[in-house]
Amino acid sequence: MKFLARVIMTTRIFFLLFLLGLQLISAQEISVLDQDSREPILNVAVFNLDKSKTVVSDFDGKCDLSIFDRNERITFQHISYEIRKSTKAQIQRQKRKIYLTLKAEQLDEVIMSVSKWEQQKKDIPNKIASIDAREIAFTNPQTSADLLQNSGKVFVQKSQLGGGSPMIRGFATNRLLLSVDGIRMNNAIFRGGNIQNVISIDPYTIKNTEVIFGPGSVIYGSDAIGGVMNFYTKKAEFTTSDSLAFSGNANYRFASANTENTLHFDFNVGKRKWAFFTSASYNNFSDLKMGQDGPDTYLRNTYVTQRNGQDELVVNNTPEKQISTGYNQINLLQKIAYKPNNNWRYDLGLHFSETSDYSRYDRLIRPNTDNTGLLSAEWFYGPQKWFMSKLQINKKGKGLFYDGLKITAAYQRFEESRNNRDFQDLIRNRTKENVDAISANIDFENKRIGDLRLYYGTEYIFNRVGSKGNQQNIETNIISNAASRYPDGATWQTVAGYIKAEYKAKPNFTLLSGLRYSHVWIDAVFDKTFFPFPFDDAKLDNGALTGSIGLSWFPKADLQITWNGSTAFRSPNIDDVGKVFDSEPGSVVVPNPDLEPEYAYNTELGIQKNFADKVVLKGATFYTYLVDALVRRDFQFNGQSQIEYYGELSNVQAVQNAAKAYVYGFELGLEAFLTDNLSITSNLTITKGIEEEADGTDSPGRHVSPTFGDFHIVWKNQKLKVDAFLNYNGKIDFEDLAPSEISKAYIYAVDTNGNPYSPSWHTLNLRSQYAISNALKATLSLENITNQRYRSYSSGIAAPGINLVLGLGYRF
Repeated sequence: MKFLARVIMTTRIFFLLFLLGLQLISAQEISVLDQDSREPILNVAVFNLDKSKTVVSDFDGKCDLSIFDRNERITFQHISYEIRKSTKAQIQRQKRKIYLTLKAEQLDEVIMSVSKWEQQKKDIPNKIASIDAREIAFTNPQTSADLLQNSGKVFVQKSQLGGGSPMIRGFATNRLLLSVDGIRMNNAIFRGGNIQNVISIDPYTIKNTEVIFGPGSVIYGSDAIGGVMNFYTKKAEFTTSDSLAFSGNANYRFASANTENTLHFDFNVGKRKWAFFTSASYNNFSDLKMGQDGPDTYLRNTYVTQRNGQDELVVNNTPEKQISTGYNQINLLQKIAYKPNNNWRYDLGLHFSETSDYSRYDRLIRPNTDNTGLLSAEWFYGPQKWFMSKLQINKKGKGLFYDGLKITAAYQRFEESRNNRDFQDLIRNRTKENVDAISANIDFENKRIGDLRLYYGTEYIFNRVGSKGNQQNIETNIISNAASRYPDGATWQTVAGYIKAEYKAKPNFTLLSGLRYSHVWIDAVFDKTFFPFPFDDAKLDNGALTGSIGLSWFPKADLQITWNGSTAFRSPNIDDVGKVFDSEPGSVVVPNPDLEPEYAYNTELGIQKNFADKVVLKGATFYTYLVDALVRRDFQFNGQSQIEYYGELSNVQAVQNAAKAYVYGFELGLEAFLTDNLSITSNLTITKGIEEEADGTDSPGRHVSPTFGDFHIVWKNQKLKVDAFLNYNGKIDFEDLAPSEISKAYIYAVDTNGNPYSPSWHTLNLRSQYAISNALKATLSLENITNQRYRSYSSGIAAPGINLVLGLGYRF
């Protein structure tokens, strides 16, 4: 018995020593993490001064420092990150975590948007701008439209504060494709006029944004003529152990130009197999104040208000204040992820966004016919709502025909309304629209055929449009039915299949090619109660074959040449076929059921030269030819060129396949890394475009932006980053304005001949970010320091004047 007791005692001692050893070993284990994303970094080399002791971080960013002395100087080095030095004692005081900062010149990015699977950016022939979470956190944008504009590579038009319509390579609105987590937001009523759906995406939830310049129809189908903007939101993150992990963020933003107050929080709860990510943001914006130095025609000298039930035109005592432009917005996001093993992953995402009512400012400043006052007493959008639920199943492993499989199903609900009332008119006109959109995708990746990788899949999309119209007497509150904007119950659907191939012919030469066939159906029945349409319905049934081929070639390690040729198409949607609305003063657009798809043919050439990892020059030139272009032109309705619309005799117009167009341009970029702390970046975009009519006449393209660019001088260290930069836009003379822009002369400045034109402008700006601690960061920006008064081309609202922006972000 004594022997047995000694054995038990000895065993306990050894067990206690073993546990103590484990504790000592775990105390020596540290985590190497990304400074901004807090994600683990693989393959970080950790060594002492003479490199006699070396370890490497594993897949979870962990490494064991037991071979190092407590106060020995240790270096952490990774090809993509700035070098960091510390001691084991310091790291242990920081909860055994060390954070590395990504190098500014890190160019070997992974891109998702081109094939829906991860590809190296260097192998892709398309020009792509990637904006990641750390850049978004630094620029601290007000909306996702501003996020795109801050890149310096995308031009953004605004008709009101609650908006932002990107223009890429001479195309905009329904000729650009917008997607969130790979799900297209473009729906059956995306219009040719400026749209503001991009503001439904919360910039605080974006992990990465990828902008494809040029056609993307092979992967995304209809609408992707000028480019694709894909927003990837943050995922629910798992842990590597069974213990529960909790992390999150809290943010506040203030801007002085519109007294913005924004609050945001998110948190992630994760275990080995389950993870939950929750996010909420609230924005409140007051009326926007423009700058002091610029054209007086931009001033808001008068506005309409109601006194004792009567409309009155009153003088604005602060004409730089754009009454009324303020609104508020809420964004919610919930993600749930389940990973039973390393091969399967299930992701559910729920997105919701809702705005308050917000004014369409460019309509509120429109003068009446005799130019003695304002035409509208009210013109506002009702709450813009967007809901999306998405379920995606990911499978890795060796399938019979694939190495990766994604099955995605999504449902979206869009709601919007338009409300307007003329000055001293008792009738408020309202149209309310909603779209129910469902989609299903199956996407495959096959990378087992030597140097060839294949991507292929199928897609089905169905949209149903609801549309109602009414008129309300604001004195009696009596509501009566009126014409709807679209045929109620109209449907738009498409089915498609695609295949894309990436072939690495040599280590320095990659070929990409793809084909897609899409078929589109439209079914719309017209209500003749308010308009005697000369047709009963519109039934469109058409198909489109698109393709692309491109190459990426490194003749030298520091020189890249890319070329890409592609086609794209846009099939008519319900907005093209069945809309009734007032497009501009004195004009009304009516349905046209006899439409065909428009096609684009594009080629582009790019070059990138790296000079000793110190200077990187980029350049691209492109040419796009559009045939059977869907454009709004004069039309005959029942043999009449004019009809009465809401009590006004209006010229009749309709969308028609009435034009051809060509757009060409140049895009230049510079990145110069002068020292470890100082760098310079710059972008310049020059675009030209012409629309050719069927009768041989031509005119400037409506969505061709002026020359624009930026120039940044950036200084940073481990705690502080400062960016002094210049934004600039070129002039568009009267003779270079599109006819539809000339008809909106009231939003433009006036030249010496009394004609409207878009002046050039520039702003000086300063942006900074300071890491108070690893958890707390502060941003401070001063925009438009010289207080310029300007409007971006085609914008109805003037840009902010001098603007102080403050931000705080806390990570827990």
